[in-house]
Amino acid sequence: MQTERGAAATPSNAPSATRSVVGDAVKVAGSDRSRLMDIVQSVQVQLGFVPDEAIRAIADALGIHGVEVEDMVSFYAFLTREPKGRFHIRLSKTPISFMKGARDIARAFETAVGVPMGSMSSDGMFSLDWTNDIGMADQEPAALINGTVVTNLAPVDAETIVAALRQAPATSALPLFPGLDGQGPSLPRTRVASSLIQPGPIIFSRGGRGDGVRAALTLTPDQVIEQVTRSKLRGRGGAGFPTGLKWKLCRQSIGDAHHVVCNGDEGEPGTFKDRVLLTEIPDAVFDGMTIAGYALGARHGLVYLRGEYAYLRSSLQAVLDDRRRLGLQGKNICGREGFDFDIRIQLGAGAYVCGEESSLIESLEGKRGAPRDRPPFPTDRGYHQQPTAVDNVESYVCATRIMENGAEWFVGYGTRESAGTKLVSVSGDCPHPGVYEVPFGITVNELLDMVGSPEAAFVQVSGPSGQCVAPKDYGRRIGFEDLATGGSIMVFGPGRDVLDVAHQFSEFFVEESCGWCTPCRVGTTLLKEGLEKILADRGTLADVTALEALGGTVTRMSRCGLGQTAANPILTTMRNFPQAYEARLRPEPFLPRVSLREAMREAIAVQGREPVGEGEQV
Repeated sequence: MQTERGAAATPSNAPSATRSVVGDAVKVAGSDRSRLMDIVQSVQVQLGFVPDEAIRAIADALGIHGVEVEDMVSFYAFLTREPKGRFHIRLSKTPISFMKGARDIARAFETAVGVPMGSMSSDGMFSLDWTNDIGMADQEPAALINGTVVTNLAPVDAETIVAALRQAPATSALPLFPGLDGQGPSLPRTRVASSLIQPGPIIFSRGGRGDGVRAALTLTPDQVIEQVTRSKLRGRGGAGFPTGLKWKLCRQSIGDAHHVVCNGDEGEPGTFKDRVLLTEIPDAVFDGMTIAGYALGARHGLVYLRGEYAYLRSSLQAVLDDRRRLGLQGKNICGREGFDFDIRIQLGAGAYVCGEESSLIESLEGKRGAPRDRPPFPTDRGYHQQPTAVDNVESYVCATRIMENGAEWFVGYGTRESAGTKLVSVSGDCPHPGVYEVPFGITVNELLDMVGSPEAAFVQVSGPSGQCVAPKDYGRRIGFEDLATGGSIMVFGPGRDVLDVAHQFSEFFVEESCGWCTPCRVGTTLLKEGLEKILADRGTLADVTALEALGGTVTRMSRCGLGQTAANPILTTMRNFPQAYEARLRPEPFLPRVSLREAMREAIAVQGREPVGEGEQV
């Protein structure tokens, strides 16, 4: 069998060879236990998976228990302890990909490879799997092949892709983490389009490289924080916490070191704005992080880049290398003696919950991405239990523009509670999907006109964790005081089934729950099953009432933001589309969740005959 890099991964790989691979990975990571993610990913690249002997070798090399390694490996979707095909094809599974034909793409790949989804071909060449949103909602159907992004797929492409991969020599397999200029030139549709449709006056105002940093250096750190505070900048990840206050709290916290973290794990289905920012203006992101480093007295910055964006890693690293050469990163930045600040990129491995800041910090430390209890908050005890500011990619760009142009300029845009502009990722039933920089305060109606979808049947704002908006509410405004959003705008045209979409979102939360707390682990499954009963036309009014009550319990009792928003697809559709539920209800006071026939399906298949009782077939 072959690995994703093309190196042999047969039983002939002796433990000594595995230990050599592990030794090299640990050495590159400086024997740093917090770099466990990097070590495991490096081992998987070489071996194709993470076998038991590799887990033992990693634990021995780092002086930790093997359970710690196993616990981390088992948590992430992109890490595997079982052999996979030389070419691992993961198809994006979202409401947007399905409406664009992903199921047809899956069937075409199944035919071309000869195995069903979720399987590996007998020759060890291919594995086929579904994966959750890969940040390509504007270019669906899309897939990852060994980390290479393939977009705008058509069924006819499957046979072409599989044939091309079969011809790839073992020494020149599709790279795991190709750069922007090396994305499988022999394969169809492997280049990711920028999809920046409408730049605006703030985010894409195109300041000079390093101008924001130089402007910050004319001020004291406290004055920089005051400038950000006066700008009324609020976090662009969705929560909207005041950035200036976060930086002030972090700076005031006592610790051996302060840290700056950029949350580049935009796993919310339908969001891809950070992908565009990291592609188009990465310098503005790094400038913002460097400004934060100066303001907080931090020497270390980390970018947590989602595993689905692995193809961006090499280009981002090249930008950082260039910035060091120009004196914008590293020691004595911009000639300021003693101002040292450098940035490291940490690649994730497929876990939606790591978008939550405490889960992200756990992942940065080489652990499973389970959320922490709060307080203490990251500004007090974050990365390595030191004061840490975690901000979104877009937030750092805003900080750069504020330093370049001033707080008064920034608050000149937007509304009273929502200063500046907002990047939104628009996808679905619209002729112009992509990223738009829009003013805060824009109505849903105005946004739909802008993207060419005035007849939309419903709009999902801020992804599954947000709200499903009905036409009666299209006068509502994008902003923290009304419809807050991290950036995802999914448009669904006439004929789309709102409950089917809610069901897909419910499945997403079941799959992405970290399983730490019972309300989320069990509650998300019960929510999905309750909705499935209604979709099967077996629900009653009592079921709807129970489902609503369950949603409230999951929202109130879950430990982190994932569980606290997991019921939103059901609760917001209940509120805004009651007729969709009413149309599926039965008048009976009680119906079981499944019919007798459904419960006996496996037995009927095994026996090959229909059960008969009292003269009638069941």
